[in-house]
Amino acid sequence: MSMKISVITVCYNGAGTIKDTLESIASQRHKDFEHLIIDGGSTDGTLEIIRAWRGHPVRLISESDEGIYDAMNKGIKLSTGDVVAFLNADDFYKDEDVLAQVARVMQAEQLDALYGDVEFFRPGQQDVVLRRYNSGRFTAGRLGWGWMPAHPALFVRRAVFERYGVFRTDYRIAGDFEFIARVFRHPELRHRHLPESLVRMQLGGVSTSGWRATLQLNREMMRACRANAIPTNWVKLLLRYPVKVLEFFRASA
Repeated sequence: MSMKISVITVCYNGAGTIKDTLESIASQRHKDFEHLIIDGGSTDGTLEIIRAWRGHPVRLISESDEGIYDAMNKGIKLSTGDVVAFLNADDFYKDEDVLAQVARVMQAEQLDALYGDVEFFRPGQQDVVLRRYNSGRFTAGRLGWGWMPAHPALFVRRAVFERYGVFRTDYRIAGDFEFIARVFRHPELRHRHLPESLVRMQLGGVSTSGWRATLQLNREMMRACRANAIPTNWVKLLLRYPVKVLEFFRASA
């Protein structure tokens, strides 16, 4: 029995990169998927590129929203797949076998969630890996230390959203962490790490756009842990940064 995967792309003014994302999804060998693009009302030509696309069927919704997590929730509500994934407008799957591999493993092991690694690159230098985020460091016991699976490489059964809820829109940067903290602390959730890079991701997202964003991110992570009864403190959250720095050196080695 085939597994349908809903890939949701949230974007706003992504004309410079959206075509790479579209091509990445169109090239997937696993064809039982749907692609929903939730656009915030782009004005830079993004919509024209999407509407002219003929590589695979795309469902486009373009309207104002209340932030990235509101847009993600719209995508979840409209999706019809067995599994839901999010691929940003400046990210792309590493190769054409990603969705096929995810479907095969999740079906064989009856998983609720599967997550892989992400490789980061600078704009315009897609073939130069600056850093590899290892989602294998994540365990439910490390939520209080701020560890989480890389969100673009996370695949979750839609039944999980139905059981535990969607993203909270009162978070600006750490809504994905709050969702993971709320869901993955439950021991009955069946999940595991796939030790492979699944996504190439461009540096420069909202959560990595300067010290103010970093401060807000950690404040929201602290709030998410407290809301979900996960013990933490500032020292524990900040200790993950030296490990992240080491990932740059390992990628260039």
